Amino acid sequence: MSGSSDLNQSYYAATAQAWETQAALASTEDCDVAVIGGGFTGLSAALACAEKGLSVILLEAHNIGFGASGRNGGQLIPGLRWSMQEIDAEFGRERAQALFDLAYGAVDRVKYRIAEHHIQCDAKAGHLEAAYRPAHFDAMQRDAAFSAQHFGWEAQIVQPQDIGRHINGGGYHGGIYDPQGGHFHPLNYALGLAQAAQKAGVRIYENTAAQTPVDTGTHVEIRAGAGTLTAKHVIMAADTWTGGIAPELRSYTVPIMNYNIATAPLPDADQLLPSDAAVADCRYVLNYFRLSADKRLIFGGGEKYVQTPPNDIGAFVRKHIAEVFPSLADVPIDYAWGGAVGVTMNRLPHMGRKGKLFYAHGFSGHGALVTTLAGELMAEAVVGTMSRFDVFANLPHSRFPGGKWLARPLATLGLLYYAMLDRL
Repeated sequence: MSGSSDLNQSYYAATAQAWETQAALASTEDCDVAVIGGGFTGLSAALACAEKGLSVILLEAHNIGFGASGRNGGQLIPGLRWSMQEIDAEFGRERAQALFDLAYGAVDRVKYRIAEHHIQCDAKAGHLEAAYRPAHFDAMQRDAAFSAQHFGWEAQIVQPQDIGRHINGGGYHGGIYDPQGGHFHPLNYALGLAQAAQKAGVRIYENTAAQTPVDTGTHVEIRAGAGTLTAKHVIMAADTWTGGIAPELRSYTVPIMNYNIATAPLPDADQLLPSDAAVADCRYVLNYFRLSADKRLIFGGGEKYVQTPPNDIGAFVRKHIAEVFPSLADVPIDYAWGGAVGVTMNRLPHMGRKGKLFYAHGFSGHGALVTTLAGELMAEAVVGTMSRFDVFANLPHSRFPGGKWLARPLATLGLLYYAMLDRL
């Protein structure tokens, strides 16, 4: 049986830890920092700001973890969408080192938050990038050697004949196993951050949609829900919803729909994925999968460039499962759900500042670790420490061409081109 596409029917929502839904904003309030968005970025920003002694209010239009933070594949992949070899070639060694220190250091920040706040989110170590073709494996080995030699990041090269140590299926041509990567229950991580933020003094309002912030010169006013908020600074952490609240940022990302399923518990789960690592292949439109704590296969496959979901998400993803694990072609699917990923032109995060507004979005499907760091960098910037924030804010970005009405169709054509290359 295929599950519903509604978040409330996702595997994560069905197994979420206890959380008392917070009341909507219905009065006039003020604070030092208003955070818009209740995902990893916003929650980590709110928590870090509160730890610095600032008064913080967080607004979430739906529920904590409603967006990609509560729907993603749970894969903890160190770094960015670009390899360190690409980053070094494009930006030079000094900037590459700064980006490396932050992006790969995000691993430790997430581990710290989990340990410090005793977040029960089924965190496990190990991530495998699997080579879809022999040429992919050759490129992976060069990237791994470069990262080890120049940045000290050690990962394990998995020869094609040894791939069965991690996965029995897919016909992959080797891969790179990173013991510093891993996987977790993303919604429980978000809820754990929310609880930590509350303990630090953050006031959280759910089911409170924010309108466009208005900078009066002395402060920022935000109409939200049935109330009004006055703040000295605003942190925008709404990812794919950013453009609806801050229209000047709309054209920097486009949403891509991803879909996930969770099978029934599998009696032979440990034979399919012996090392219990999360796995993602290296195609542009990739398959990614892992085991849950109760031995279900959580599998994401394929992308859609329209926001209308398939009539049957389970059937849409099932064909990708069968490509990797033919024995699971008819496996029962207990949960199926989807969500949007904000993607930038260059697939690097878009961060910056406009007056009293700080923003971070466009993590391009590679944000489960970097979002926690992004929130903390914005908290640093709010109190005037800009150096680490500027490492990301100074990355070059372009708007998607076509304006409000044509940007998405034109971007879709480009994405379809890369998807076609996968098939060829």
